[in-house]
Amino acid sequence: MFKRMSSVLLLAIFSLHWVNAQDNPAYVIYNKAGRKSSFSKMEKAILEKKIVFFGESHNDPIAHWIQFLVLESLFEKHGEQLLVGSEMFERDNQNILDAYQKGDLTAKQFEDSCRLWTNYKTDYKPMLLYANQHAIPWVATNIPRRYASMVFKKGLQALDTLSIDQKKWICPLPFPLDTTLTQYAALLDGEMHMGPTFVQAQAIKDATMAYSIAQALKPTTVFYHLNGSYHSDFHQGILWYLARYSSLRFDDMITISIVSQDNIQHLSREYIGKADFIICVPETMTKTH
Repeated sequence: MFKRMSSVLLLAIFSLHWVNAQDNPAYVIYNKAGRKSSFSKMEKAILEKKIVFFGESHNDPIAHWIQFLVLESLFEKHGEQLLVGSEMFERDNQNILDAYQKGDLTAKQFEDSCRLWTNYKTDYKPMLLYANQHAIPWVATNIPRRYASMVFKKGLQALDTLSIDQKKWICPLPFPLDTTLTQYAALLDGEMHMGPTFVQAQAIKDATMAYSIAQALKPTTVFYHLNGSYHSDFHQGILWYLARYSSLRFDDMITISIVSQDNIQHLSREYIGKADFIICVPETMTKTH
């Protein structure tokens, strides 16, 4: 009798927790029109594209978990034709990254010699290990941070002091910059009002990442890129430059973006159209750093 009551009580408790979990989901996926979608619908859409951009919030655990799921799905579909690249690795560290992927460096040697983000071990290492295990090349796409810093401090003219060898880690110079694009205009004249050199630094990151992707792509390959959401939101940033550095059209690309709200059951109007799929997480979600 006691065992039966205990079982009933445990079942009731479990059911209560299940209901609460259903009432408080960790995320909701929306399409670009702001209508609720699902992972399966998002997965189906991304598997049909040449390039997938996952625009993350760098400290959001849901973003990094779903990034991993997308990586698995893309590999299952495309196998050896898949390439991965990310903002989190800089172009002049490509040789170190290659050596690690080939097994010529231990994990410690790699981590000691590569410029890694502070959240590498929790957020990016699991995906890099998966790439290593499945022989998926990982492309370091970002401009070395010291050059982006130079632009932020002194403007684009600061790059004139670099040698030819140093410039090979950057997109071809001079590069186009359209400050009327809404993402750049918001930085320059909007609420953020970051100033022209900040916009120039942002743009040269976007251009360099786009150029890196264009250089790595082949007719048969598919590219999965991880970056902060601002670099790919509203199909601007990296996508705008990629359309200029390659023959790719915007129809060949698809974007995912992470946003946070107090109530995730209805997407805020400001986020509609931000990406092809918008993953909305609660503002109270724990952070990785």
